[in-house]
Amino acid sequence: MPAQFQIDLFEELRKLLGGFEPFVLKQVMDELDGLSKQKGHTGAAARLGLAIGAKCIIAEGRDLKTSSVDEQVIDYAAQNGCLVVTNDRHIRETLFTKGIGVISMRKQKKLELLRR
Repeated sequence: MPAQFQIDLFEELRKLLGGFEPFVLKQVMDELDGLSKQKGHTGAAARLGLAIGAKCIIAEGRDLKTSSVDEQVIDYAAQNGCLVVTNDRHIRETLFTKGIGVISMRKQKKLELLRR
């Protein structure tokens, strides 16, 4: 999201939430690490994601081979009552069905807290 819309994610989160404690799953970092080796936009965005993730607390999700990283993020948020920052429509809708709040981009300018 920060690479796509050129925003300061942490500053925007502070404006929206005040205080917060950022977490990222180790599995997300592992996925970003793999993507970071690619060239072009995907690799650059993944490298930025790794730099942002390095400023967060690294948390362990469930380590099941059958669940995707997206499913692990959803599961972690449901178990720990976390908000999730994502622009992914599928993840967002799944989170809403579980009553989990989502922080997403609004008009490509600022973050918005969404709940359903």
